[in-house]
Amino acid sequence: MRVLAFDTATAATAVALCDGTEVTERRDDPPPGARPAHTVQLLALIAEAMEAAPAPWEGIDRIAVGVGPGTFTGLRIGVATARALATVRGIPLVGVSTLESLAVGGRAVPGVEVVAAVIDARRREVFAAAWRLEGAAGGEPARLGEQLLAPRPIAPGALATELERLGGARLAIGDGAVEFRPVLERSGALIPEAGAEVHRVTAVNHCELARELHAGTPDQVRPEYLRLPDAEIARPTSQSR
Repeated sequence: MRVLAFDTATAATAVALCDGTEVTERRDDPPPGARPAHTVQLLALIAEAMEAAPAPWEGIDRIAVGVGPGTFTGLRIGVATARALATVRGIPLVGVSTLESLAVGGRAVPGVEVVAAVIDARRREVFAAAWRLEGAAGGEPARLGEQLLAPRPIAPGALATELERLGGARLAIGDGAVEFRPVLERSGALIPEAGAEVHRVTAVNHCELARELHAGTPDQVRPEYLRLPDAEIARPTSQSR
């Protein structure tokens, strides 16, 4: 199955074209403090990946888009683009959890029993979810098993408490884990060094997950914001005026 996947839930714009073991990846990672460039980069990176493969649109079996959680604007751009491409090209579309995709990268870290995907949500919160790793025996790679913590916005201190409660050898990955390392490490969680690849959301993992998901109509794929956008929270209510 040939899958075109992309994600704009974080500051990065990540694109991958996967055909079996053949993977073509393109991405844009803005420097710290810079604004995301999803609007400019997403279609350009998709075009680059398609040209590098090369892959005609007729050969794409499925489009996969990260549905978050993440930034409101980034998710809106990614999902709208995916819907438009799927509709115009007549290609089945699936939505992939950005947190689950991030967690897939944690399977390669040896000795881990629980992996927590943690994305910086701003406002001194993170978006987080956690899974138990299963099946790492006899040379077989681990897989995500039971979901131990459902996706949610949560304060770092509260997440540390949850991770400590889970027990076992815990791994926390993602830009939220890096940002709040001192708090989360008190739970006993292992957090790789800041520059480690495992902290990056990659559309390659989206491809893997997309192959196991049921494809629906484009309008069935929607962002998973998990909380209200900043502008709506900041809007004064009639009682506060």
